[in-house]
Amino acid sequence: QVQLVESGGGLVQFGGSLRLSCAASGRIFSIATMDWYRQAPGKQRQLVALVTSSGSTNYADSVKGRFTISRDNAKNTMYLQMNSLKPEDTAVYYCHANLRTESSGPTYSYWGQGTQVTVSS
Repeated sequence: QVQLVESGGGLVQFGGSLRLSCAASGRIFSIATMDWYRQAPGKQRQLVALVTSSGSTNYADSVKGRFTISRDNAKNTMYLQMNSLKPEDTAVYYCHANLRTESSGPTYSYWGQGTQVTVSS
């Protein structure tokens, strides 16, 4: 069984910073892409940032220059450093990973339970 567990969410003032972590555990052979999504009340879940196994990254336009995604492959852990936070960044942030549980097996999609980020104005 594979689990993704997020941590690091909370309440922060406008212009503040938070660092989210996502730890993957269980039967994992390899992890391809890892991503952060967010969902604000009444809105669809949207991709915030992704990082490939080789370290290539991509960001939503709304967070470019403010957020930094990274991963530690040895620890199966991903991070999201969020700086210059704005009230519109308020959302539940979800960790997502595409991974294999065995060398010759298919790639599966896994989600974390989500962590709340609230930015006050």
